[in-house]
Order: sequence, then structure tokens, then C-alpha cells
Amino acid sequence: MSEKIRFAVVGCGHIGKRHAEMISRNPECELVALIDVKDKSLLGIESYEVPFFTSVDEFLKSGIEADIVNIASPNGFHFEQAHELVAAGKHVVVEKPMTLNKHDAEKLIFQALHKHKQVFAVMQNRYSPPSAWIKEMVESGKLGKIYMVQLNCYWNRDDRYYKPESWHGKKDLDGGTLFTQFSHFIDIMYWLFGDITNIQAKFADFNHKDLTDFEDSGFISFDFVNGGMGSLNYSTSVWNQNLESSMTIIAENGAVKIGGQYMDKVEVCNVKDYEMPELAPTNPGNDYGAYKGSAANHHYIIENVVDVLKGRNTITTNALEGLKVVDIIERIYALKKNGNYEL
Repeated sequence: MSEKIRFAVVGCGHIGKRHAEMISRNPECELVALIDVKDKSLLGIESYEVPFFTSVDEFLKSGIEADIVNIASPNGFHFEQAHELVAAGKHVVVEKPMTLNKHDAEKLIFQALHKHKQVFAVMQNRYSPPSAWIKEMVESGKLGKIYMVQLNCYWNRDDRYYKPESWHGKKDLDGGTLFTQFSHFIDIMYWLFGDITNIQAKFADFNHKDLTDFEDSGFISFDFVNGGMGSLNYSTSVWNQNLESSMTIIAENGAVKIGGQYMDKVEVCNVKDYEMPELAPTNPGNDYGAYKGSAANHHYIIENVVDVLKGRNTITTNALEGLKVVDIIERIYALKKNGNYEL
């Protein structure tokens, strides 16, 4: 594939527009269509002079050629749209979460294998310099055996985010706090340490009873299949602004803490016979005005798509890894049914 890779984007909200912008900036890419159910005049996409469609069906019937379609619609639509597009012979990039349940993720992967199409899962936190550094520390064995891992995700999501007209907070379209807010961090944990087992969980809904259909906070503990134990503590009940996203690792040869609002700083590195190098700066978080999101690394995702489709590199986050993140969240949420959380 020597010519430009042709992209369409489904969903023209904050993240969809970020995809469109990164595609437009890449000299090896061409944006050929935008798709959203809302009226075009409400979306702020005037700068993109490409055909606009109100559904995936309408786009597919238009006959416009696209190699790959980026899906940045509400979570509850990801599976249905991705499955339809793969069936139509398109590669897809699916924003997190890939689906809202493991069964749908398996169906999508099966369809992609059948059609010989790639499914790229978006987990852009893997591209930040602290993530790449800690991945090398774990894989090289410098830390030795992993004893304990603690993940803390304390964010603000209030009525500036959970608006009545929005899909955020709706059970069928959002899926839950772990799916929409913190799946990036579960992905990093899985990427570094593998699968989890022996999960225990406690959930609460402190100040979102009138805003969402699900919990806003949780304490989760578990064992890693590969050894060691871990915990995930999360909340969207923090007043006014995000507090932190951090990961603390206690290991045989040392202790490491990655912190900051978006796990963008190595705060502690005490490792036997090791001197911390200077890392490249992390990209700033996505700024949505009243609230902030994860680091703005979407350009790396587009670059990886181009490299994979042109045979220059391997996929950074494949569909099986996307499935595992969904599987882990689904197993955590299954514990709500055990009487420790009132729905």
C-alpha cells in the first residue's frame, strides 16, 4: 500500500474530532468521510471539507472508498458499528472500550479473522514515555518478582460532564465508570502484569445518584495470574477537578510510583543498581474545558495504523488485548450482583 490510507470517522464529538484532526495532519492519510447522527451544523466540523453522513449504512451505500473507519461513537454502539463495517470489508479503529461485553468482543474478532481485517483498539496511554519506560523495566526483569501493584484513579466527573442530554452515565450506552473513565489504566495494568484472578470488590455511589445509572466509586483487590497481588481504587466523586491517576509497584528489587493526573510522571524510582534516565516529556491531557481527559496521544494511534496497513510495523493494541480489558471489567462488575452494591 504505497498510496494514502483513506479514513472515515464515526462520531464527531470531542474524541472523533481529535481522530479527524490527526488523520488530516498525517501526510500518508486522507479523510474521506465523517458520520454522526447529529445535525452537521451542531458538530463544529466546518473545517473538514468531506462528505457527511448520518449513519454507517448511509456511508456504506454511498460507495465512497475507505480503507479504515475510526469509531468514536458512544460505547454502546461500538460493537454494532464495528461489526457492520468489518462485514463490509473495512479495517476499524475502535475507541475504548472495544465493546461492553466479552461475548460481543469475541464476535467482532471472529468476524475480523473471517474477513482478514484488522481491529485496532485505542489505548493511547501506552504511548506515554513513563508507560514505555515501566514496560521495559518489567519485561527486562530489572524489578525482579512483582509483589504488589496499586492503581489509584481519582477523577472529577460532575454535572458539567454528566449532562441530561448526553450518553455519558446511561447504562446501555456508557456501560459504567470503569468502561468510560478508567479502562485505559486497566489496559496499562494488563499490558504490564497480565491477567487477574481472585477478584474482590466493593462499590459505592456517593454523589452521582441523580447523574448516572451506575456506581461512581470502587475498591477492587485481586491476584495476578503471573504472581503478586494488586488493587484498583477509583472514584469520579472528587470535587471540582481530577486528583490523580497513579500506579505504585512494590517488587523484589525496588519500588516505583508513576503519578500525576494522567500517570505522566515518574514520582519515585528506588531500584537496586539502577539510575533513572531522563524521559521525554508526556503530552498534555485532552482538555474539554470543564473537565480533563487522558494524555493526547491519538497521533501515535494513526501512525501505527498507517505503519500496520503498509506492512512496516506490528499493531500496538490488538483486538485480543481490547477483549481482555473488557473481560476484566466485566468480571469486576459481575461482583455487583453479590449483594455488595445496591443498583
